[in-house]
Amino acid sequence: MPGELGGACVAIGNFDGVHRGHRTVIAAAAEMARDRGRPLGVVTFEPHPREVLDPARAPARLGGFARKAELLRDLGVEVLFVLRFRPELMRLSAAAFVDLVLVRAFAVAGVACGEDFRFGHRRSGDAALLRELGESRGFAVRAVPKLHLDGGVCSSTRIRTALAEGAVREAARLLGYAYEVRGGVVRGDGRGRELGYPTANLRPVGRRPLLPGDGIYVVRAAVREAPGWRWHPAVASLGVRPTFGGGARLLEIHLLDGDRDLYDRRLRVAFLERLREERRFASIEALRREMARDCARAREVHALTTVS
Repeated sequence: MPGELGGACVAIGNFDGVHRGHRTVIAAAAEMARDRGRPLGVVTFEPHPREVLDPARAPARLGGFARKAELLRDLGVEVLFVLRFRPELMRLSAAAFVDLVLVRAFAVAGVACGEDFRFGHRRSGDAALLRELGESRGFAVRAVPKLHLDGGVCSSTRIRTALAEGAVREAARLLGYAYEVRGGVVRGDGRGRELGYPTANLRPVGRRPLLPGDGIYVVRAAVREAPGWRWHPAVASLGVRPTFGGGARLLEIHLLDGDRDLYDRRLRVAFLERLREERRFASIEALRREMARDCARAREVHALTTVS
């Protein structure tokens, strides 16, 4: 650890999705860092503790580690401490966790956490104990209340539920940004091109990636082009294509600003609005007409001029 990063004021937690509730904790750590003239840091865990403790019921992730690190960097986090969630860490008592990790390894000057934060063997430590231990070890602790938005707590669980229902606008309000899926474009059966709407089939990457519920969505799609990403207005179909007899679940992206070869390219897909549910059509021509309407509505959302 570089010497200038010692003595950071840190936010501690898993921070899956780095949503608006998490950001209140990080903002509290940032305020402590400014007051003390210290770097802003985050202490997080990999993998998610539930993936180790109860893998069969562990939730899908709102983003992989790389996405988490990117979002934290955008918030001004200067140092990211990553704790591997292993048996050795799980066996530490609450006091040992503070002494060995926060004090000896990271030399924290302050800690912000959620009011329901738990730590140590069998989750024996809570925010009150962390504050007590911090006072005796020389660092400040601030426990941050849960953030309430739109009549409920802003939480990763609530965001996952919204996404499962296709409520991507609600998810975006809770996250503070449009929910994204990233992956590589793989070859499909060419069905979209035959219909007049060529699509890129996305294979999501990451640990336990989460896709929204099936349906037709307005999205933005970014293509990896050195030195960064180029965004395009697009529409997406997510589901099993019941008109063609069903099958594997696919995420297919159609760019609205022109056809281009995307095979083997990296893609980011940001979900803006759900247009409708996925459904079976009586004929290919009926499906084609509905796809035209989908694209027209997507252009309206993107505030583009409709192309006749």
